[in-house]
This record gives sequence, C-alpha cells and structure tokens, in this order.
Amino acid sequence: MSDFTPLTIGTATFLPGESGVVDLPIGSLTGYLPVTMSVHVRRGRKPGPTLLLTAGIHGDELIGVEILRRILQTRNLQSLSGTLIVVPVVCMPSFLNRGRYLPDRRDLNRLFPGSLTGSLGSRLASTFAQEVVAKCTHSIDFHGGAVGRPNLPQIRISPGDTVAAEMATAFKPPVVIETGLREGSLRFHLRSLGIPALLFEGGEALRISSDAVRYGLRGVYSVMRHLGMLPKQRKVTEPVTKTVFSNHTTWVRAHQGGLVIPLIDLGKAIVPGTKLGLIADPFGRHETIIHSEFEGIVIGITREGHADEGDALFHIATTPNPQRAEAHIQRSDEILEEHTDPLG
Repeated sequence: MSDFTPLTIGTATFLPGESGVVDLPIGSLTGYLPVTMSVHVRRGRKPGPTLLLTAGIHGDELIGVEILRRILQTRNLQSLSGTLIVVPVVCMPSFLNRGRYLPDRRDLNRLFPGSLTGSLGSRLASTFAQEVVAKCTHSIDFHGGAVGRPNLPQIRISPGDTVAAEMATAFKPPVVIETGLREGSLRFHLRSLGIPALLFEGGEALRISSDAVRYGLRGVYSVMRHLGMLPKQRKVTEPVTKTVFSNHTTWVRAHQGGLVIPLIDLGKAIVPGTKLGLIADPFGRHETIIHSEFEGIVIGITREGHADEGDALFHIATTPNPQRAEAHIQRSDEILEEHTDPLG
C-alpha cells in the first residue's frame, strides 16, 4: 500500500490525516449477540510505515489492552508519520468471558489465517487477517502470562527476522528472546507475509501490572521513533541501558507434588546449583530444595502455592554471564522508574 493510498478497512476508508474507528462484524453468539472487532485508525499527513498494535487475542491477558487504551488516549500523535492501526481486543468473545479461549475451547492464536467458512474463531481470524493484518507493514502483539504465572516484561522475535531484531532493540525491554514459530499463530502468519513482528509478554492473566504497562508504553513510542513515525527526541534524557538477548528458554518443573515456596524472583540470575525454591510435604514430613541445572535469567515464575509432579515452576532464559544480565535488568527497572513519561 502506498503511503498516500486510501486505507480501507471494512466499510470505512481513511485518507492521510484522518482518524476513526471501524467495527468489523464477525458473527453472533448464543442469544443472537453480535460479535464485532473494534479497529482504531490514526493516519498521519506525512508518509511512513503502517504499524499494527494488537492485544486481547487471549481474553484474559489484560496488559496489552491497558497499554493500547493509554495509547489511544494520548494527544501526542499530531506529528505522526504513516499509519497506526490499534486493535485493543482482537477476540471479544474470550474477553467478555474473562478467559483465554473461545466459547468452543479453541485458541484463536492457533487458527490463523483462518477461514470464512470455518468455526467462529476461524472466521474471526480470517476477517482480522484480511481486513487488518494485510494492511500493515510492521506489528507489535501484546500478551501476558497465565493466571498465577507472571512474566518478566520481554520481547519475542522470530529467528532470522533482522528488522524485528532492530525493532526489539529500540523497544528496550529487559529481555529479548529469539523463539521458534508455532503454525497457526499470528506471529507465524505475519512471518509468512514478510511483516516484521514483535511479541510482548509481561505480567499475568487477569491482572494489570504497572511496571509491564510502563515498559509497553515506552517500548511502543521508542519503536515508532525508530521507524520514523514520531520525531526523534530533541535530546537524550534517558541513560543508556542494555537489553539481554537469549535464543533459548526452558522450564524447571516440579519433580514431585507438594507445596511450592519460591526462593527467587523474576529477573534474577541463576547458575547450576542455585536454590530456586522448595517443594514441601503439606503434612510436614519433609521438604526438598529445587536446584537450577541451568545458567540464565528467571523470566517466568509460578505464584501458585501447590504443584503436582511435572508442573512448570520457573521459566529460564539461558544466557552467558547471568550476573551481568541481572545488573542490566535492574538498571533498566531503575531507569524506567526515573523516566515515567514515554513521550518525554
């Protein structure tokens, strides 16, 4: 799409300098309740990329919904070059149900590119792919951890996506992880179209973490500056920080059932032998220390107080020199606390 070509989504057409909202019809639920998808469009008067921001593919992951809500409220996009397309809630049925899945228990993030003659989720994926995804040049998709399993704010990129790697560096998250693609996911579909994509993970389901929101807001505006969609800052007001890169993650699992007592937190460095937590017999007969077998950074952790054998407890991003990585993450957190205005 040319920078000055009219942008059509559904029945609405937007020219450069125009903004608005389109409610795409998807289908209907039991009781004839209509399902729609609200797509917000902001077009600048100057040419530039078309950046797609999405959240709510899983209805219980609220971090991205809050980040995009705040972006839609900002009045600082008058100098926008290119086009910003924002979909705060991609999967309205699961959002209304406060759950991860569609009413038929399907995961929308396994149904792309979908089909207009398939299930409700497949039709939703197809409409979204054709009407919205196909119009963008770059993408950032926002997700959160599961219930009781918060994630350290992080960006995930696809192997070999050099443009996305540059976007990830500009985002300035604590950790960037290169991970493989799952067929049927939005990121897989974006990759098939040659669209550079970032996947943000932060916080946990059904919760809104202020730290994750701040990282997300700062990251979006930093990427927009990197892409030339917003003017560069007049002066560098933020100290330089380094992002930790990793190309492999692994889970430490419970080797037996019992009560879980974590002894470490998100963003902390671990090496083989580090004490991660305890598995305790609820009847007081014994407890077992969980030792790490890996070298890296804790990027995910369970907050549930009990576990069955095999349950995932600690998510580790492997990286050399984890102590230095932990220092970078701590410094990044301190800078974020000191510089709360993402457009400052």
